[in-house]
Amino acid sequence: MKIAFVGKGGSGKTSLSSLFIRHLAAAGAPVIAVDADINQHLGAALGLDEEEAAALPAMGERLPLIKDYLRGTNPRITSTEKMIKTTPPGQGSRLLRVREDNPVYEACARPVELDGGTVRLMVTGPFTDADLGVACYHSKTGAVELCLNHLVDGRDEYVVVDMTAGSDSFASGMFTRFDMTFVVAEPTRKGVSVYRQYKEYARDFGVILRVVGNKVQGRDDIDFLRAHVGDDLLVTVGHSDWVRSMEKGRPPRFEFLEDSIRRSLRVLQAAADATYELRDWERYTRQMVHFHLKNATSWGNERTGADLASQVDPGFVLSEALAAAV
Repeated sequence: MKIAFVGKGGSGKTSLSSLFIRHLAAAGAPVIAVDADINQHLGAALGLDEEEAAALPAMGERLPLIKDYLRGTNPRITSTEKMIKTTPPGQGSRLLRVREDNPVYEACARPVELDGGTVRLMVTGPFTDADLGVACYHSKTGAVELCLNHLVDGRDEYVVVDMTAGSDSFASGMFTRFDMTFVVAEPTRKGVSVYRQYKEYARDFGVILRVVGNKVQGRDDIDFLRAHVGDDLLVTVGHSDWVRSMEKGRPPRFEFLEDSIRRSLRVLQAAADATYELRDWERYTRQMVHFHLKNATSWGNERTGADLASQVDPGFVLSEALAAAV
């Protein structure tokens, strides 16, 4: 299952996504965790110190390797230089699977030991002063989008992505790559504004949204969220001494997490798992092609000097059956 955590800056989405990752790992589930936020904090939230987090390999710096591996023998892609972040897979492309070992994971993922399990952590890499004036952050998250386009995941497998704050996710088609999107919202007007933006953008793409109310202190906060997001409010989370210790760099063992937070995490997992039966790989592939053609027309063709529409394999549909056949 592919799961995104989104929300405005300071909403607590990184803390909640890290708790969800820990919850899945403690249950023994295979997990790939991806930090796609412009502010790279997921590694620290998973217990890495500053030096360990800084040493994580940046996906954006390994884009040529990622492209070369994913291109495989696809005859529609003549070179890695002609691939862009939305290039869809086709016959001959290499696909990624959650449980396997491959050159992309070897170069870009690092194991992180958590209480009760290990997850693979991948990061886009930070946006540095050297990038100013020559790059935008979407060029870094392009590596994540390309990997998601070539990923085949199954039931009880999880890819959890901590997305960039606010509505920046809509600069590409990556917001359509998930089975479930959890919008983390505080009980304030600003807190629910990102939800409204997501709801509006996602309406035409079948994106499943659920709101996680965070920093909720009482019934008035719950009533406020319910009034603004309605039935999309899935669960609320209040103060946690465990989370406060984690944010200070001293996380207790996960078994000591408050029972109320544990119950909330189980609700999140149940909601994500329920979307498995709703999967539509044809629609998923069609949306992938839609955003690729849109990017090709707006900037890709000019930048690469090629007609990128020719990369679309009209008979190809990404599916779990393809993974099982290899």
